[in-house]
Amino acid sequence: MSQFNLSAFEEEAHEMWTHAFESNPSDLEKYYLNVAFPYPSGAMHVGHGRTYIVPDVVARFWRMRQKQVLFPMAFHVTGAPVVGISKRIANKDEKTIRLYRDLYRVPQNILDKFTDPLTIVRHFADEYQRVMTSCGLSIDWRRRFITVDPTYSKFIEWQWKHLYDAGHVIKGAHPVRYCTVDENPVGDHDLLEGDKAEVIKFTLVMFRFGDAFIPCATLRPETIHGVTNLWANPDVTYAKIRLDGKPWIVSKEAAEKLALQDHTVEVTGEIRGSDLVGKKVSHPLCGEVPILPAPFVDPDMASGMVMSVPAHAPFDYIALRDLQQKGQYMEIKPIPLIRVEGYGEIPAQYAVEKAGIQNQMDSRMDALTQEIYSAEFSKGKLFDKYGGKPVRVAREEVAELMQQKYDSVVMYEFDQRPVVCRCGNRVRVKILHDQWFLKYGDPAWKQEVQDHLDTMALVPTEVRTEFDRTIWWLKDWACTRRVGLGTKFPWDPAQLIEPLSDSTVYMAYYTIAHKIREIEPKLLTPEVFDYIFLGKESEDLPEKKKLDAMRKEFLYWYPYDFRFSAKDLISNHLTFQLFHHCTVFAGQKDKLPKGMVVFGMGLLNGAKMSSSKGNVFLLEDAVKEFGGDTVRMFLMGSAEPWQDFDWRNELVLSTKKQIERFYNTVMEIKDAAGEPHDIDRWLKSRLQMHIAKTTEALENFQTRQALQEAYFGIETDLKWYRRRLPKDCDGSRELHDLCSVWVRLLAPFIPFTGEHLWKELAGEGLISFAPWPVADAKLVSPKIELAEELLARTVEDIESIVKLIQLQPKAITIALAPEWKHQIFRTIAKAEDKNTVIKEIMKDESMRKRGKETTDTTKQCTTLIHRLPPHVVAPLVQDPINEKAVFDAAKGFLEHEFGVPVHVVMAEEAGHVKALTALPFKPAIIIE
Repeated sequence: MSQFNLSAFEEEAHEMWTHAFESNPSDLEKYYLNVAFPYPSGAMHVGHGRTYIVPDVVARFWRMRQKQVLFPMAFHVTGAPVVGISKRIANKDEKTIRLYRDLYRVPQNILDKFTDPLTIVRHFADEYQRVMTSCGLSIDWRRRFITVDPTYSKFIEWQWKHLYDAGHVIKGAHPVRYCTVDENPVGDHDLLEGDKAEVIKFTLVMFRFGDAFIPCATLRPETIHGVTNLWANPDVTYAKIRLDGKPWIVSKEAAEKLALQDHTVEVTGEIRGSDLVGKKVSHPLCGEVPILPAPFVDPDMASGMVMSVPAHAPFDYIALRDLQQKGQYMEIKPIPLIRVEGYGEIPAQYAVEKAGIQNQMDSRMDALTQEIYSAEFSKGKLFDKYGGKPVRVAREEVAELMQQKYDSVVMYEFDQRPVVCRCGNRVRVKILHDQWFLKYGDPAWKQEVQDHLDTMALVPTEVRTEFDRTIWWLKDWACTRRVGLGTKFPWDPAQLIEPLSDSTVYMAYYTIAHKIREIEPKLLTPEVFDYIFLGKESEDLPEKKKLDAMRKEFLYWYPYDFRFSAKDLISNHLTFQLFHHCTVFAGQKDKLPKGMVVFGMGLLNGAKMSSSKGNVFLLEDAVKEFGGDTVRMFLMGSAEPWQDFDWRNELVLSTKKQIERFYNTVMEIKDAAGEPHDIDRWLKSRLQMHIAKTTEALENFQTRQALQEAYFGIETDLKWYRRRLPKDCDGSRELHDLCSVWVRLLAPFIPFTGEHLWKELAGEGLISFAPWPVADAKLVSPKIELAEELLARTVEDIESIVKLIQLQPKAITIALAPEWKHQIFRTIAKAEDKNTVIKEIMKDESMRKRGKETTDTTKQCTTLIHRLPPHVVAPLVQDPINEKAVFDAAKGFLEHEFGVPVHVVMAEEAGHVKALTALPFKPAIIIE
């Protein structure tokens, strides 16, 4: 018997697969799936592995279902991150060099060339392809491209012409996330931290302090009437500035931020926070209030000082309470100004005391604050003396009033911090002029996307809510950058199209990627792409024969059937691509995306994987240490794709042992030559169920459930089968067919082992293209399965009793329930309301005569039915088995199992009180 050797299996398979997965249009039904292409700026880790192995399992499954499958791959290199990396390496940044030299193991002679960003992406693109291949990904590599290829840039220019012509691309001033080092707007993919941070519009409430202003940022300007004090951090040194000629006092960080938001800022001096404490400030709408000390005030949040409204802000209420408990500032009282039902006269006090919160560090404070803010905005009304208007109306009116009469200005800030660029610099909010935007805020465009989303298949279904929210939440998006790699913006060549805006329709480009490189980029006019993708004829099209071939490819493959990507991309890329598809393929609904599968996140020993933080296990190392099949099977079996998974080496090692056990089992039984026995009929019947359930699971992208059926389900059945075989029998010749089915069911998960075993089984061609097993209803025998289930459950019960009493039995008696108990069981199982079924049972005079015995049995049967799986209960009702015949036939097996005489009797003939506990499908067991 050949030995289990994953490395040898991998080597064999790679030779056979060299061009096997290059897919072309055919007479077969197509299945086109794709996955978010990677940004190759560093080595792949096992989190990436799950991202790309899931679609490969699905691709392999549908290929075996005899569909023409396209699974392509490319590399996204657009943007500034890799430029920042190359600059840091050129500047000899030790942290970056250590990351690439020590973690990613880039040879020194190559690392020396990483001062060129294109060298970085080309190096890692090649490495990604090599590592993906080592994982057994069945990719059509002919279609590989990178997003700075000249032909791809021509495709992007064409796509953007359609967006521009449709009125979705505009120019204007807008607050954006901005890296002051790269001097560039940044998108989600450009960030190390803070990719979920949103830009929020604050009103700066201007408090007079002598000749200067102290601004405090607020989202709730209507609460100005309730301000009792300001908070200043006594440990911070604040800046004295002249902003647009007026004297202000703000944090040093705020001075930097304001200078980016259309203001002229001149720093004129400093003042310590401790020198501000105890001083007074004033505002026409709240009068004079003191400045109190607050070490919790963050100088990096907005202006660096905060106005306090303790009646309506839980943090302010608790901070004031803490000071007053020390006997300080006792004269200050909360000033309520908003009435909101259910929160008492002073909402913040009511909510804090009701929740029993003792201090500001309580983890519930953020949620409580959001609860009050939301309640006041949605249901609150200002007191009559402050205008009596609903908060949602008053908020805008007061903000406008403050800007017109009381020197207030707007400040933009992030709703969460820190926000850090991949270059390592803190990101700020900057108002950019002459900036280009995509009008995602356009309601008509949103509705078009929503209408299409409603027709799409989304997996898991619960992500639909997040897509719906994103469509209507999206605002205009800064779509150009001045620094980085990418396609030049057609209407402003000094700018580049940013990364999340050039990666939205490339799934269509895959269909022609291997052919379009045969045409010179300068010939690829918009009219060329209009013909390929939209079928629009025009004069003087170049290379018409080649264009026809590309048109044919596109029409065959598009639209894609499913796209796979991580859940954190719903808020940008996955939704952006729907907006772009709806415009580029306007009027061609049959070319719009059909479905998406959204992934969970990857953990390493319980912590989120992060290359920048070094908390990763490299995919190449995993494959070398455990084998490609092991990595695949662990990642597919540890969680469903949309759930988070946790990589732990000790669990991965046990997966390798499982594959070895599978291999050895197949090799042991494939050549069995015995005659079939009754138990073979049971095994074949069970196999049909496993085929059906594995198939259904993979159709629904449930890789973990599919593995449970295809691996563990069949393995468990084989253990019982071999246990039930007559003495001196190694199995029947029908086991060869089972091996053929079993190997094919697992081939999408462990294709290297699958190919080797397929050869051992004398299978035809590659297992990657072998026909997927189909369940045969004629081989299904519910009665045989039920009989074995009854026998297996009884054996388990006997084993449990023997283990419990810790005595060697001399004999075993199996007492079976009488027919009247079976009658009760069937009545309960059929009843819709099992709580009132006793009334139905007691209509039978013979049952009434049994009295308490009937009621007790009814309760016991009801409990038993709840515990038994549906696949047992239903056939017991429809076509009951003869339990006596089952145990009589298995008497020899039972006596061999337990090494003592076994007696099978009806409970009423047993002469033992325990026999009276016998129920249908749960005989009483008497140990002597």
